[in-house]
Amino acid sequence: MVLIIAEKPSLARNIMAGIGKMTKKDGYFEGGGYIITWAFGHLFSLADIESYTETTEEKPRWTMENLPCFPEKFRFELKKDKNKQTDDGVRKQFETIKALCNRSDVDTIINAGDADREGEIIVRTCIEKALECTKKLKRIWLPDQTPQTVQEAMKALKDESEYDNLANEGYARTFTDWLYGVNLTRYATLRSGTLLRVGRVIVPIVKAIYDRDMAIKNFVPDIYYAVVSKAKTNGEEIELTSKQKFEKKDIKKAEELCQKYNSLEAIVTAKKKKKDKLAPGKLYSLTKLQNFLGKKYKMSMAESLEILQGLYEKGYVTYPRTNSEYLATAEKDKIKAILTAVKGLGYPVVFKDDKKIFDDSKIESHSALTPTYKIPDKTKLSENEMKVYSSIMRRFVAVFCSEECIVEKTEITVSVGGLEEFSLKGTVISEPGWTTFDSYTKKDKILPKLEKGDKVNINFVPVEKETSPPRHYTIETLNNYLKNPFKDEKANLSEQESEEEEYRAMFEGLELGTEATRTGIIDNARHSGYILLKKDTYTIMPAGENLIESLARMNISMDKFKTSQMGMALKRVYRGESTVEEAVDIVKNEISGIFDRANQSDANFDGFIGDVAGKCPVCGGNVVRTRFGYGCSEYRSGCKFSSGNVICGKVISLDNMKKLLETGSTPVISGFVSKKSGKEFSASLEIQDGRVVFKF
Repeated sequence: MVLIIAEKPSLARNIMAGIGKMTKKDGYFEGGGYIITWAFGHLFSLADIESYTETTEEKPRWTMENLPCFPEKFRFELKKDKNKQTDDGVRKQFETIKALCNRSDVDTIINAGDADREGEIIVRTCIEKALECTKKLKRIWLPDQTPQTVQEAMKALKDESEYDNLANEGYARTFTDWLYGVNLTRYATLRSGTLLRVGRVIVPIVKAIYDRDMAIKNFVPDIYYAVVSKAKTNGEEIELTSKQKFEKKDIKKAEELCQKYNSLEAIVTAKKKKKDKLAPGKLYSLTKLQNFLGKKYKMSMAESLEILQGLYEKGYVTYPRTNSEYLATAEKDKIKAILTAVKGLGYPVVFKDDKKIFDDSKIESHSALTPTYKIPDKTKLSENEMKVYSSIMRRFVAVFCSEECIVEKTEITVSVGGLEEFSLKGTVISEPGWTTFDSYTKKDKILPKLEKGDKVNINFVPVEKETSPPRHYTIETLNNYLKNPFKDEKANLSEQESEEEEYRAMFEGLELGTEATRTGIIDNARHSGYILLKKDTYTIMPAGENLIESLARMNISMDKFKTSQMGMALKRVYRGESTVEEAVDIVKNEISGIFDRANQSDANFDGFIGDVAGKCPVCGGNVVRTRFGYGCSEYRSGCKFSSGNVICGKVISLDNMKKLLETGSTPVISGFVSKKSGKEFSASLEIQDGRVVFKF
């Protein structure tokens, strides 16, 4: 017998549909020489810190005593709920998997996890935990879940060992994220008194939104002058804007240039007109589809991915968590079959053997999103399912459309006295072609009726303009940033150069998160109250500001550089250039550094919640570090002595607070920032009438 372990029940049913009719048993299907069982996604998760330390507490408290925690061997346990209890359904299903793995008539086990590193280790971990003897281990790789693809994949099984590097990358990612999350979340929470979720990807995502919102908040607009003419020629207004701009103080220079230009003649020196083909957009990757759905339908990334996953599990679309916009050359026959099905719907499509569509060098694990040959009954799809499915279908039809989109491009060059040339460009669609089926938002731009040698009336004047603040991140712009956080937005790259840079960042591991994880992490940041998504725009929340500012005070650097460095380390594991242990050691060393610095008092170290700073100058009680700063422990008895741990933007260290309480004043502290002027200043702190005040 051959045992197939699917990642989810829905995948098990789809595999059964490809193999043939089977008998349903308790937790599995059986028939025709096959047994199919399933996990519920993650049946196992990494054990918590307390599993590695001896504790008798039923509900152990977080403490610095067991931090940092670096397990010699990471332990996987059956997944537990919020109450730290193993769900009976999870336990029962694993017992079923274990019994089937060890059945004497089972000689081959097939890993049918989702086709990514996460799916690889989900099923691999189940097998490793269950198997008590040696069996042949195979892997099935499914780009979609249609019966035909299942049948073809069953004929092309590979040894599980061929996916060892993928599994190693998955384990390295799991172990390193655990080390970051568990150690630094507990450390930061014990320091701040507020739950701070510190993760390798969540922090730089929140920081990107924080930095952008702070830039908007602190933006001071600059006035400048543009030199513009909007005079009419033959009854049509012709706008000419000079490339030269002038600062507010240089208004006279702007006026002088206007006078100079207005004294000259403006002549049409060239007119070019040509017909061209307008290429459709690329097939969708997950990110590009989410960008489109967010922009058009204000659909959150979490919602669009959930719908997409459902369509995939029903067999209507290919694997959703793809980072490529290209198809593999080996898929040409499959695409021909899909085109036959799509043509049956009345769409004018034709197969195109084009490098702009099929390019193996642009594919890491998965090809672009496409529909499958299995066409859904539209009446059985929800409104939102139809939006997502039709977006994929329309783009697919556009890419393979047999009707070209023909445009007429016109460019008119106007020279003002030979001093400056102005270019007017217009495009008019003459044959719609693929734009009939896929979104094309640009409107026709018709130029004025001018010919070479015509004189153009001009009247240049200085026009006062204001520099614009940065814009809040949208679903699209945040996604684009996360795919390549080091891209120079001001660089004037061609479309091809920009694409090459994006794929290079992806293959090197520079991106923040992956297509598979990014959506869930952003959603986690929303549910944690760090960021807000309204329509399709992200803004920072007070809890997000507190997260970023608290980590900065603690000298915990979890920025895009650190995250990308780790992403590159994971890619090295995937390529077999590095080991899981080496990736884990990078994180251990970094975390050790953070804890070492915590043991060395510095100007920003404000202690841990509960640390005693000294005696209260008002009542003699203990002054302790609280989540709000420093306060008297006798506050319930009416003592109101307190001090912030951050005053005018400067951290008041535990050492300085101890000196203040012991001697009545601190040494001079530099780095305070005036709330009124924004300027830095230095001062001592002293206690007057039971209050902490500045002493200049």
